[in-house]
Amino acid sequence: MSRSSAQITAALLAKYDRPGPRYTSYPTAIEFHEGFTPERYLEKLDEAARAAQEPLSLYVHLPFCRERCTFCGCNVIITQKAGVADAYLDDLEREIDLVGARLGKRTRVVQYHWGGGTPTYLTLDQIRRVWRATAARFTFEPNAEIAIEVDPRVTTRDQADLLRELGFNRISMGVQDFDPDVQEAVNRRQTFEQTRDLHLYLRELKIESINFDFIYGLPHQTPASFRKTIELALDLRPDRVACYSYAFVPWIKAHQKAIHLEDLPPREVKLELFGIAHELFVGAGYQQIGMDHFALATDSLAVAARDRTLFRNFMGYTTHPASDTVGFGVSAIGDLGGAFSQNTKKLNRYRDALDQGRPPIERGFERSRDDEIRRGVIQSLMCNFHLDIPAVERAHGIDFAAYFADSLRALDEGPAANGFVVRTPSAIEVTEPGRLFVRNVCMEFDAYLKGREGEKPIFSRTV
Repeated sequence: MSRSSAQITAALLAKYDRPGPRYTSYPTAIEFHEGFTPERYLEKLDEAARAAQEPLSLYVHLPFCRERCTFCGCNVIITQKAGVADAYLDDLEREIDLVGARLGKRTRVVQYHWGGGTPTYLTLDQIRRVWRATAARFTFEPNAEIAIEVDPRVTTRDQADLLRELGFNRISMGVQDFDPDVQEAVNRRQTFEQTRDLHLYLRELKIESINFDFIYGLPHQTPASFRKTIELALDLRPDRVACYSYAFVPWIKAHQKAIHLEDLPPREVKLELFGIAHELFVGAGYQQIGMDHFALATDSLAVAARDRTLFRNFMGYTTHPASDTVGFGVSAIGDLGGAFSQNTKKLNRYRDALDQGRPPIERGFERSRDDEIRRGVIQSLMCNFHLDIPAVERAHGIDFAAYFADSLRALDEGPAANGFVVRTPSAIEVTEPGRLFVRNVCMEFDAYLKGREGEKPIFSRTV
């Protein structure tokens, strides 16, 4: 009997899967340290201000949720007290004013994203308040990507109307899984009808792009149940889909102890779950974006991937790159002038810093020239499955073969030998099967991983 594409995918993953970073940044956040100070961040803001005509990306973290989903790995605050959110918005406004004043005339925004938590936890007035605070300091380009993460269980039609009125054009909905047993196990009871009704209403509002997020590897998931979840999603046909691997880390996120290890699908089943998602989405006309995203062929993400102009940052894949990113709110990450910066995760420390007139920076990382070179290589492979070697040489004044001799040797012995990449003097091309292992390919260019050889893995697995 012939094997399905899902089983073939699972077999490949089982054979070659190994721990590795997701490369939302390079170097990864593991390298961030407290030696990057608030004072250094202010200097980076001053540098950024001098490039007044360059565009910006902005991220706003809104951490509140009414209930805790036990699978969650995000930085959230569980509360049903509206006053807590109001006090947080007071502080958020102060941070936006502090940073905006420092940036001066550097105001053009091409990418703007609200993440959480649950941004639609906020009331209509609170949503307007966050928008006004940002709009008072920054200007949005006519074609800017303005995105928000929403929970269909709490997002009302009035909120959807307001988001459309304000200019949000990309909405991402958390789904995770439609199966009631899975939902019960992770404390996220969300009916298909709730997701469907919000999706259809957003379509009526002519929202430009709608994304669904799924997680595989959750308790009680089976190949049959997950197939049904994906088929239900395909009935709605969102523009984009993300299918993330569940990271079970109860030693880091204590609330995950409510999930029982024995309820999680075995590794071989978890691999098959992703294989099913891959098979169904690709079979339905979606194009694979990176290792775990899919987009309709007509969507701008898919077009950019084919044109090799896709970009990736802490907010995800984007067609609107900016040289600098500013993060607002607790735990938010920015990227300014060759340095990553991250705000404190603690609400009281966030407020205390602003009380003192200081940015609430807790840690960060300044990239070296080598970091920048490797970052560009990894970014290109993760986004476009392609690397233009002469372009790298021109941009950085290097001989690629000499500079990356060790990486290329490892690439030839591993990913290339396994058929995951095709390498020529002018390019590295990730093959169709290799797309499942694109971060394994990128790991061969990661200088920091080599310093951790022999240590206990601290990353999630490839799937």
